[in-house]
Formats: sequence, C-alpha cells, structure tokens
Amino acid sequence: MLLARVVGNVVATQKHKSLVGQRLILCQPEGLDGKPAGAPLVAIDPLGAGMHQRVNLSSDGLTARNIVNDPRSPARYIIIGIVDEVTA
Repeated sequence: MLLARVVGNVVATQKHKSLVGQRLILCQPEGLDGKPAGAPLVAIDPLGAGMHQRVNLSSDGLTARNIVNDPRSPARYIIIGIVDEVTA
C-alpha cells in the first residue's frame, strides 16, 4: 500500500480494452511528511478522488485486474481509499 497525492488526469485515445470506461489518474507517491517519494504512477480511480487529494494506492495487480474484470489486463495500481488525515 502506498500513500500518494493526485496530481493529474490521464487521457488516452488508445488503451487496453480492459481500461475503457475506467478513470485513470496520475498519482505522486509521498512520505508521511508530504514530500515526493518516487516517480508518479498511473492508477485506476473507482472512488472519484479529487485533484490534490491524498489517496491510498494498492500495488496489487490482482486487485486492479479484478476491478476491471480482465485477468490479462495490464492494470497494476488502484486507489483503495481517500485519506482524510495522516498522523505519525
């Protein structure tokens, strides 16, 4: 599980058939201090996260593939929660 911040939307005119109709967003992983921690990731967003919101990402590809109902989907990251507050 990763903590990340929504930094943008992904628009693709061509994509894998399992991702048609899915909302794809760009998420920047970050540490508890809010500083970036790694490269941005593309994630499926079934929860409707807003721009700049903190989210929990699952990197379990099986979960993402189950959401899109395609065991051969290239999906890996999926938002599993919208974070209200982080305390250390």
